[in-house]
Amino acid sequence: MFEIQRLGNPKIKSPLQLSTVKGDNIFNFVNDEDRLVFDLSLGAYDHCLKNNEKPRCLEKAGPRQRIYFKPDQVTAAIVTCGGLCPGINNVIRGIVMALHYFYGVKNILGVPYGYEGLNPEMGHGFVDLTPDRVKDIHQFGGTILGSSRGGQDIQVMVDTLVDNNIQLLFAIGGDGTLKGANAIGGEIMKRGLDISVVGIPKTIDNDIDIIDKSFGFETSFDIASPILRDAHNEASGAFNGISIIKLMGRDSGFIAASAALAMPVVNFVLVPELDFDLYGKHGFLEALKKRLVEKHHAVIVVAEGAGQHLFEKERVRTDASGNVQHDDIGLFLKDKIKEYFKESLPTTIKYIDPSYIIRSTAANSSDSVFCSSLAYHAVHGAMSGKTNFVVGKVNDKFVYLPITAVTSKRKKIDLESGFWFAVLQSTGQPFAM
Repeated sequence: MFEIQRLGNPKIKSPLQLSTVKGDNIFNFVNDEDRLVFDLSLGAYDHCLKNNEKPRCLEKAGPRQRIYFKPDQVTAAIVTCGGLCPGINNVIRGIVMALHYFYGVKNILGVPYGYEGLNPEMGHGFVDLTPDRVKDIHQFGGTILGSSRGGQDIQVMVDTLVDNNIQLLFAIGGDGTLKGANAIGGEIMKRGLDISVVGIPKTIDNDIDIIDKSFGFETSFDIASPILRDAHNEASGAFNGISIIKLMGRDSGFIAASAALAMPVVNFVLVPELDFDLYGKHGFLEALKKRLVEKHHAVIVVAEGAGQHLFEKERVRTDASGNVQHDDIGLFLKDKIKEYFKESLPTTIKYIDPSYIIRSTAANSSDSVFCSSLAYHAVHGAMSGKTNFVVGKVNDKFVYLPITAVTSKRKKIDLESGFWFAVLQSTGQPFAM
């Protein structure tokens, strides 16, 4: 399940000057045999012991003593796809610095505007990436390469890699981007080409499966927290004041839930995983009414993908990446609340949508460190000839995972988990609505 594909046997001595001595506190070269157990539970251990089975293990990330590519002959390319997310520029910078200073790779290209940049008909060309060009980009949000949604013809993209003598492709993006990278890698393997394809998971929603977290997620709810504080001030400053804050979260509500925990002034958190009722004795509006009668203000945080079951839809709409386009739950709730309380309870409603401000902000300190580590480990794996893999943290350790392992399903909040119970405890909202 977790085996990483490789282009061939690495035979070139790494230029990195690291120790080969083994020790718990020594940073040294990593062997492919260095594995980390995936399921750390006692139950999994007992199962393996009882059935004489080897536990499922993950390949440890890090520099290898032997590499596959000759650094002075390698051309690398970096592409960023999908929506913006804090930390993209940090990852770009980290990849360039690691390639240039760790391994001596001098030919590094930036692919403008996502996978469009690998289609010559779009006319975007390439951008030369040097340490001088990227040295300060971590201070800014967005991506210096630009981005786009939607795929391009796989054959054309691989032809472009071949025509430009690109041996390393680093794809920074979410679920759709990673599936595209895997398709590119599959075509490369089919043709028998020596091109490594590496994915760096990027999704502000933190919905990539298996890995502990994706970069930018921590910054997103860090930035959202003071917005919730100020929204609370708006709500409490009026009699029966209500603040509705819509945050990112198309299919998973981790940002909304985490922001509410980080700034515990929130009274209701509505996420895509929760199919709440709007009306009735146990509906959301009645719970809101009870809150207003008792406290005379309320703060509601709603993820963008929440409450989609409340809309009447004739057909499903998708964007260029194939993601379902949701109706605006924030404005919908504002209108329904206003209508529900129009006759019985005077209210003052403030609606706040900071989504794209949060998306385009620079990474915070914690995410900056995380992004650099992801970039370095991605470079180590690529230079050793591994392909069709992503780098991420699992059980707080950096590992390599097959792209297919993390794209088979999206990670979602488990409504029976301690995490969601903590949200309920913090907000005081009913267990079921």
